[in-house]
Amino acid sequence: MTTTPLNIGNTAPDFELKTDAGNTVKLSDLRGKRVILYFYPQDDTPGCTTQACGFRDNYPQIEERNAVVLGVSPDGIESHQSFKTKFNLPFTLLVDEGHAVADAYGVWGERSLPLGQKYVGVIRSHFVIDEAGKIVDAHVKIKAAASVTEALKAIGL
Repeated sequence: MTTTPLNIGNTAPDFELKTDAGNTVKLSDLRGKRVILYFYPQDDTPGCTTQACGFRDNYPQIEERNAVVLGVSPDGIESHQSFKTKFNLPFTLLVDEGHAVADAYGVWGERSLPLGQKYVGVIRSHFVIDEAGKIVDAHVKIKAAASVTEALKAIGL
C-alpha cells in the first residue's frame, strides 16, 4: 500500500489499463494532450456519480482545452459499462482491478466509513497531466464536486 501521493512537477507514472470497452489505454500514448486522471472508489455510488457527472457536464469545454478525462476505479468492465451508459458518460473509464495504478499514484489507502469503520480502498483524487507527461495539478482526499472544480481550474476553465 502506497501512502505518498505524487506531487506537482512529478512525471506521471505510465500505465496500461483495460477500458470500459475492453480495449487498452496507455497513458504515454496520450502525450500531446492534457489528461485529467481521476480516481474514484466505486461505480454508481453517490459521490462517484457526482464526480463523473461533473466531468461529463463540462466535457465539451474540456475537449476544447486539448484535454481528455480518464476515470479509474477497481470496478470491472461490466460495471464500468453499466455506469457509463446509465449516466451517459462521454469519457473512458479504466479498470484497475489489482489497484496497481492507484498504488503508483499513491491513492490506495485506508479510508473510513461514516460510522468510523476502517477499510482499504481508492482515495478520491485527481491528477492533471500536461502534454509532456508532467503532473500540473494534484488533489488527494478531495470531495467529488471540488475535484471537478479544481481540475477544471487547472486546465483554464
